[in-house]
Amino acid sequence: MANSDDTNLKIDVETISSSSRSFTFADFPEDVQLCILSFLKPSDIVSFSCTSKRFVSLCQCDSKLWFSLCDKKWSSKTQIRKWGNGKIGFKLLYKTLNEWENLIGFWRRIGQGNVVISTSPLVFFEWGPCFVTGSRVLPSKTGTYRVIKTPFLWMGLSPSGDPVNFLDPDCRFESPEDFVRAAELGVSDCDLVPINIGFTGKSHVVVEENRSFASPYSPEQINKGLRRSSSSVNVGGDDSGILEDVAGEESPSSGSLPERLMSEIYQYFANRTSPSGDRASRRQRKKEKERQGRRKWEPEHFVKVVNCVPTPSRPLQGLWKGICDDMNLDFFLVTYDAIGGITCRRVGDPSEPFSGHSPVFWKSNTTFIESPFSAEEEYLYDSRIHLRPLASVDPIHGYPPFGDNEVVSRILYINSSYDLVNPDFTESSDNSRHVGGRVWQYANGTFGFGFLRNSFIIDLKHIALNGCLLDTADIS
Repeated sequence: MANSDDTNLKIDVETISSSSRSFTFADFPEDVQLCILSFLKPSDIVSFSCTSKRFVSLCQCDSKLWFSLCDKKWSSKTQIRKWGNGKIGFKLLYKTLNEWENLIGFWRRIGQGNVVISTSPLVFFEWGPCFVTGSRVLPSKTGTYRVIKTPFLWMGLSPSGDPVNFLDPDCRFESPEDFVRAAELGVSDCDLVPINIGFTGKSHVVVEENRSFASPYSPEQINKGLRRSSSSVNVGGDDSGILEDVAGEESPSSGSLPERLMSEIYQYFANRTSPSGDRASRRQRKKEKERQGRRKWEPEHFVKVVNCVPTPSRPLQGLWKGICDDMNLDFFLVTYDAIGGITCRRVGDPSEPFSGHSPVFWKSNTTFIESPFSAEEEYLYDSRIHLRPLASVDPIHGYPPFGDNEVVSRILYINSSYDLVNPDFTESSDNSRHVGGRVWQYANGTFGFGFLRNSFIIDLKHIALNGCLLDTADIS
């Protein structure tokens, strides 16, 4: 009996010992290892690859690990198997898309460059099936909520992994896919401009002509793959150091001034201190004019429009569109400052001086008045007309009939730009410059605003939702 108990005890101890034995990462099958690694950041994969020679090859597994990383991050946005005609390695693809992803969204042009004066400063970058496109976005002049989207810039990859970036200065394409079919549309190769996309940090990009090519390239060249662009993304060449490159969040040159700009600054001060500075300066200006005369495209600078989406703590922030008192559509940008204040500005028409600078309304204290509202506030809202498109009576677009009031959830007191000089004085004054107003936030998350001197409310709608432009109009 004792022997039987000893035997059972021995078996139990062995069972417990074997079941409690710890497993290392190397004990798992390779498929499980790759699955676990696919959840890591590239920087973590780099660190892990240094632990053993076996794991180096595992971390460089292009068809499994890096495909999985690309698939998880971008498969819902673009067709990763079609980039570079399906011939580019996924390590190279990850490196490129990881940097280009920061482009997605709205950007605002600063300066005029060579853009037509009536062109909107607003640009929208989005994913295509196997490319990224940039489109200029304009409010329609048809008295509707529709926006005009005109693609003008295309970014792709050749089969060898080189960036292939070009634009059409006249914005004649009706869809992003038309860039690829440019030859079929009768667009000659001299109409397309090869470009570089220069990144300065994450909020500033420069689009400039790539003058390293003898002539602009044609769509036929795109299919064959072009020699390297001088874009800030270096995805061509061999795979040496690719893990370290992919792991970096920003280019080493991020935040630094372009080399050509530094050269020009140095030349300027050298001319100022040189005895022959005047003559050298004149020669420099002459050369610059000659160089500009050969240009097809002047550099354009864009800054990113951050915080485009409202949040619970900042319910009004973002890009909005609304019908103004002239019954034309306009774009508005609402931003919150570091101390809790709020400012609404038009994304202005460049033909109007300071249109994008002076505030439409502002408020230093963003404390809302909650329901129930006083009889005076109810009257202020009910006595005003909602400015909406006449076409909004069409139920196809889902807009409420003209004049129907939304359900107001909260009210915010606002001031206009006139009050920036002395808000205390204007609040207590009865003069004609008293331009206090209200923001009426609706239950559906949108809002309208109006001023006491006017009898209308400008209702604002979203320009984009979930990364897609709403109500895009046919260019034709």
